[in-house]
Amino acid sequence: MTIHPQVPYAYTSSSHHLPSLCKQGRLKEALHILYITDIPLEYYAFVSLLRACIQAKAHPEGKLIHSHINQRGITANTMILNTLINMYVKCGNVVDARRVFNQMNERDECSWTVMIAAYSRLGPPEEALTLFQQMQQTGVQPNQFTFSSVLPACASLGSLEKGMEIHEQIINTGFQFQLSVANALVDMYAKCGRIHKARELFDKMHERNVVSWTVMIAAYAKYGPPSEAIRLFSYMKQMGFQPNQFTFATVLPACGDLASLKHGVEIHEEIIRNGFQSDLVVANALVDMYAKCGNIETARDVFNKMSKPGVVAWTALISGYAQNRQVGKALELFQKMPQKNVVSWNAMIAGFAQNGLIDDALRLFKEMPQQDVVSWNTMIAGFAQNGLVDEALKLFQEMPERDVVSWNGMIAGYAQNGLVDEALKLFKEMPQQNVASWNAMIAGCTQNGLVDEALKLFKQMPQQNVISWNAMIAGFAQNGHGRHALQLFQEMQLAGVRPDSMTFASILPVCANLAALEQGVEIHEKICGSELESDIIVVNALIDMYAKCGCIQKARELFDSVARRDVVSWTTMITGYAMHGYGKEAVKLFEQMKDSGMNPDRVTLISVLSACSHAGLVDEGYRYFNCMKEKYHITPTMDHYSCMVDLLGRAGRLDEAKKFINDMPVKADTTVWSSLLGACRTHKNIELGESVAERIFELEPNNSAPYVLLSNIYGAAGRWDDIEKVRKMMKDRGVKKTPGCSWVEDTMISQTVQEHPTAYPIVVL
Repeated sequence: MTIHPQVPYAYTSSSHHLPSLCKQGRLKEALHILYITDIPLEYYAFVSLLRACIQAKAHPEGKLIHSHINQRGITANTMILNTLINMYVKCGNVVDARRVFNQMNERDECSWTVMIAAYSRLGPPEEALTLFQQMQQTGVQPNQFTFSSVLPACASLGSLEKGMEIHEQIINTGFQFQLSVANALVDMYAKCGRIHKARELFDKMHERNVVSWTVMIAAYAKYGPPSEAIRLFSYMKQMGFQPNQFTFATVLPACGDLASLKHGVEIHEEIIRNGFQSDLVVANALVDMYAKCGNIETARDVFNKMSKPGVVAWTALISGYAQNRQVGKALELFQKMPQKNVVSWNAMIAGFAQNGLIDDALRLFKEMPQQDVVSWNTMIAGFAQNGLVDEALKLFQEMPERDVVSWNGMIAGYAQNGLVDEALKLFKEMPQQNVASWNAMIAGCTQNGLVDEALKLFKQMPQQNVISWNAMIAGFAQNGHGRHALQLFQEMQLAGVRPDSMTFASILPVCANLAALEQGVEIHEKICGSELESDIIVVNALIDMYAKCGCIQKARELFDSVARRDVVSWTTMITGYAMHGYGKEAVKLFEQMKDSGMNPDRVTLISVLSACSHAGLVDEGYRYFNCMKEKYHITPTMDHYSCMVDLLGRAGRLDEAKKFINDMPVKADTTVWSSLLGACRTHKNIELGESVAERIFELEPNNSAPYVLLSNIYGAAGRWDDIEKVRKMMKDRGVKKTPGCSWVEDTMISQTVQEHPTAYPIVVL
């Protein structure tokens, strides 16, 4: 609050001078006049004083003015009392605001609206809805400000039914196109899980402002798909609207969730051009975005440039280090924090747990000055993620209070560790199940192959949401019941549930795996014309579907139509080329990916190494493999090593392949050795094949695949007696061949003989 030197006034005109001083922000002088004059003041003088308190967030001064109002006996003026209520609300004192409200003899729509807005913003939101009902019962009709104040309460509670009821009232009173009301409606539907309805209302708005765009972008950023938030942000600017600091802070999390560093950098540059880089909320969002995109150095740079980083920025950077497996730096930062809150402690506990340091997580949990329910839930989830279910249960039982997330977390923990019966028992013991509880239980069953039990639960649900349908469709798909997944997808639409991006991301791979091109095309037609047409998750799934169904040109057309590709887009198209033997095209696309500034991930490198193998590009394969760790900081996995062995083996460089395996920094598994064994068969190298087969027998004595491959090596050389020896060896060791199945080293995929047209002839054992 700015204090100005006192200036003498002719106090006979106090009512005139007070408003003038208040407008200038000279509250102390205005209060001085109030204290020393006995002349009655006009009501607008008190209104001006209270508004000055609101402006300066001067709660103690506001209480003194309230005392003067009571002393002078002017408690019947509705405008003064409304401003007084507003002062208490803006200073965060809902209790005194309600006390003034209750003492009013006469209330107008402003009185009710201010109080409703207070409960909507500061809580409890249930009280806002109660007052909204009481307001109308007393004969006072809500106006546009009332409606825009009560809708956030519905959003906070997730009360779609009440929100729709109020929406109907709004239509009947003709306020649906009033800007603040329309913005509140969009926000309410989004937060109640009806993102498509929110977008429908947004598209129908007669006028929009920056708030309208920001609300819709925030909805996509939080509830998905995040790619639509980025697309809408671009469209907003095309329509001539300039983003403000809140818009920037809203769209950046979408970049982080998509790990879209390119978009994030572009938006950061725009933030600098608009001068918002010093805004605390924007800077916090930038730190979080860069950390989630894996660019922890830039996140730290933004953090270091903040004049006074708050707890949010510290916590975002701590989480970023932990998520990028730099838990030591996360801890160092945590220990340097000048001020920690419970969210910071929870972030560090989660960081330890995510990196397998469960003892450190528990130690920190016990050191917390104050634990909230999220702290307990984080620790329980940490135990479950690390396979310590008994410890998770013990902590769950010790919790001073549990919320529904606690129960759902424990259920998920059981399911993740294959203890479905225990999960189901706990589910039945829940005092109150919500839709997330049912979804967790369904997902738990499908993850453990219990599709029938999952379907039974799905049918018993009191209310299903799109996540329920998605969980069940994905469950069918992941457990090899593609036809059932397609059938359920049809039932979902008949039930009036609109598919979202995750629905299509689950059902399109089913079409791909079944080579059901006709159904895939039908689903594509449903997507066309909807807002999901540009959703990157959906487009990636479409590219994958067309590629796996053999329509590589259509897949490329879709890929080329994507304005902003992510790493999955590039990887899917590269994999498609590699799968169909277009090795050179895959390598060319990989080079384009690098030129675009997009870094590959471990899956991209598996695909491009496989492509090099098919195209015989040994030197390129070596170059890509060697740059994995040096340039992209990706530690090779067995799949990468296996690709390299396959590359050398196909090129006939078998001794080099064996040396490569022997020089590996980790012990080769059966996948790596099997790649070499397949090459021995192709190049008819019996001696090396026998040696490699023996290695695999030692690693997996009950695996029939190497016996089959060795038999085929003997068969190609006409050594029938040796085939009989292999058959006897299998019998003596109790090894049984899996009927109709063979190892086929084609882009690292094991496929059934019947499904793969180029599979080698198998000697029947």
